[in-house]
Amino acid sequence: MNVWGLPMTGDTYVGAVDQGTTGTRFMVFDHGGQVIANAYEKHEQFYPEPGWVEHDPMEIWENTKSVITTALGKAGISPDQLEAIGVTNQRETTLLWDAESGRPVHNAIVWQDRRTTDRVEQLEEDDLVDTIRAKTGLEADAYFSATKAEWLLDNADPIKMERARPADIQDRAAEGEVLFGTIDTWLIYNLTGNHITEVTNASRTMLYNIHDLEWDDELLEEFDIPEAMLPEVRPSSDDETYGSTDPEGFLEAEIPVAGALGDQQAALFGQTCFDAGEAKNTYGTGSFFLMNTGDEAVESDHGLLTTIGFQRSGQPVQYALEGAIFVTGAAIEWLEDMSLIDNPAQTAELARSVDSTDGVYVVPAFTGLGAPHWDQRARGTIVGMTRGTRREHVVRATLESIAYQTRDVAEAMEADSGIEMADLKVDGGAVKNNYLCQLQSDIIGSEIVRPEVDETTALGSAYAAGLAVGYWEDIEGLRDNWQIDREFEPEMDRDEADKKYSRWSDAVERSLDWARDGGSE
Repeated sequence: MNVWGLPMTGDTYVGAVDQGTTGTRFMVFDHGGQVIANAYEKHEQFYPEPGWVEHDPMEIWENTKSVITTALGKAGISPDQLEAIGVTNQRETTLLWDAESGRPVHNAIVWQDRRTTDRVEQLEEDDLVDTIRAKTGLEADAYFSATKAEWLLDNADPIKMERARPADIQDRAAEGEVLFGTIDTWLIYNLTGNHITEVTNASRTMLYNIHDLEWDDELLEEFDIPEAMLPEVRPSSDDETYGSTDPEGFLEAEIPVAGALGDQQAALFGQTCFDAGEAKNTYGTGSFFLMNTGDEAVESDHGLLTTIGFQRSGQPVQYALEGAIFVTGAAIEWLEDMSLIDNPAQTAELARSVDSTDGVYVVPAFTGLGAPHWDQRARGTIVGMTRGTRREHVVRATLESIAYQTRDVAEAMEADSGIEMADLKVDGGAVKNNYLCQLQSDIIGSEIVRPEVDETTALGSAYAAGLAVGYWEDIEGLRDNWQIDREFEPEMDRDEADKKYSRWSDAVERSLDWARDGGSE
């Protein structure tokens, strides 16, 4: 028996903390990449003012401990059966904490938060957009961590800091007494006591030079962020590990924390997209499409982000192109809100009940359009309706819009990279819809591959940690683990698909630049 009162067995596993925007999950995987244990808890969303979104970092840490112990307990697994822990996280969400007490000085500012929009407009006026893109691969946007950290240094309440004097947060940050991190850094710090991030999360801060692989002095100066408060940047899969859990701590075991990746990069890794040209699309509320571009950081001329895909110990950084599509799954929710469907499962049945959309196109630009258009003033439109248009046509057109938006990004990626996409690996809730997967294959003209294990984000961070400690010997073993649930081959005539896609482009044109004067006209 061990300290948890569980019998010792010879089986060992790798655990993954998947810390997302709405909740925290812990999953345990075996050698075959199969899920052995799983627990999840939601955390509160705070909206102090319109456009502001915050999380309580202490609540996230308490929930992390809770889901780890719950998952292990439910599965009857002792902590000392874990060979390593990996971490994956909501990207760009930013917090500062007191190094001595370990307490946050303010709530975390979430990636969705828009409070620093004015600061981004100032960057545009100062002609810094091209500099930021050249160094970081990112668009200048409030989405990323730099302006959030700057705001926290200017506005965090010193009363929340032990020993703090008014207005001394910047001074203490310069001494390394106040620490900066994204959520991966916060969890690694609490698990191991070490102040560490890894390259994919660093690449989303708008402070990290993705070519030189170091914090950028010019950007730190622009945002007035002292280097002393920044974490050390390590590979995503780290043979030296980030440290281990405290044997006197909540797990009563010393477990190496050896891998971390931002959530979309973790899905790329979990889908075993290890070679240039391999791509995955995660269909959630929106969609994140990433293509591995190998050891070349491809600059985008088509509205994509250049980002770090992953790095293994002792290996060169692998880069990726990323296209963010704002509304995919949310378009299905909209159909439900509009009472056009009773539940998402109904979409396939209704779409199949008609031969086509009868010329109807839905452009779900409810919050503007993301890659490759980047038009914040675009708005949702339905075009091509006649008196004969029925809800089945609108439902089918909405599903087609998901496929068309994905082709928009796929074509931008191929144009930027010069790499022809071999196939597209898909994950996320919407890919359970066979009709959508087949439609996606037809529109994009590529094979669509759906894996058996769809929790690819957690799996990716588990793989990164397990590789680091030798639980898996090499990436070929991971490819062998990766099991296909179903493949979808294009069935539609290419000329027909291209013709439909061309009309989609016409429909998008009609949605662009629609909202003026607050969207009322």
